[in-house]
Amino acid sequence: MNKIVIIGALLLVLNSLSDAQSIRGLVNDGVDLYEKDKFPEAEVNFKKGLEEDFETFEGHYNLGSAYYKQGRYDEAIEAYKNALVLSGDDQKKAKTFHNIGNALFKNEKYKESIQAYASSLKLDPNDLETKYNLSYALKKMQQQEQQKDKNKDQNKDQNKDQNQDQKDQNQDQQDKQDQQDQNQDQKDQQQQNQEQKEQQEQQQQQTPKEEISKEEAQRILEALKNNEAELQKELRKKKGKPKRTEKDW
Repeated sequence: MNKIVIIGALLLVLNSLSDAQSIRGLVNDGVDLYEKDKFPEAEVNFKKGLEEDFETFEGHYNLGSAYYKQGRYDEAIEAYKNALVLSGDDQKKAKTFHNIGNALFKNEKYKESIQAYASSLKLDPNDLETKYNLSYALKKMQQQEQQKDKNKDQNKDQNKDQNQDQKDQNQDQQDKQDQQDQNQDQKDQQQQNQEQKEQQEQQQQQTPKEEISKEEAQRILEALKNNEAELQKELRKKKGKPKRTEKDW
């Protein structure tokens, strides 16, 4: 199983060039605490040493290592960057870039860690640990990019499915609305037909019967005249012949 090589724990102790006994004591105490895995306590001592003399490569470098061991990688990077400014030779710079790369790697900033490892190798091309870490960071960056592409495709497919579902839902709603409109149209048509039927029936009831034709009226008049002539003839026959009535006494 691949594991990244960590040399962020590398500590540099102030040498005898420092004339301040108190600073040496703080640094030495910090180193002792660090080696006992008492990283917060070591951090306190390294900070106190920097309060006495802020412009020391070792102080910032060791403080960065104490931060790193506590998982505070952003703070470790800042401390290592301060150490870079104060580093006096390529070897110190190479080790500092290496540790910056380790902290960036822990933050899963693989591209930035690769740049830090590359800067370290420019200063110390023969460092095998840095070469290994660089190779491993390249592999992790590739995996990270593949995962991003996979997530992007999944999101794209998910959005596509959601859009299709929304489209289907909208179509269902439209079909339902169309059916409702069709039913309403049928209902309106039936209502209209019923009203027309009732109106026609009402008009038929109110319309007077058709008058008789002129020819039919003439025939009726002729018949009445004939009947009247026959009636007059019968009356003349009976004239002068009084009808006998019975006495009532």
